[in-house]
Amino acid sequence: MTTTTNLNIKTDRTVKEKSERIFSELGLNMTTAVNMFLRASIRENGIPFDLKIEEPNKTTIAAIEEGRRIASDPTVKGYHSIDELKAALEV
Repeated sequence: MTTTTNLNIKTDRTVKEKSERIFSELGLNMTTAVNMFLRASIRENGIPFDLKIEEPNKTTIAAIEEGRRIASDPTVKGYHSIDELKAALEV
């Protein structure tokens, strides 16, 4: 026979309410959903989904570096309004 224990957690009220609506549509309650997460964590021996910090690709890194270079270059022409930019682009 399995013995149970209580687990008390704190979360934002909106997160709880939105989660409960989703779980309800799936035919689950919060306890069952949390238990599913915990069991999946045990099965996966970790968090059961990817946790990662997205790193920019080479193209994005180059664009960021170019933007920083342009921003710090006093010889680069700047524009004070979108109309001024459009006029310069002849749009």
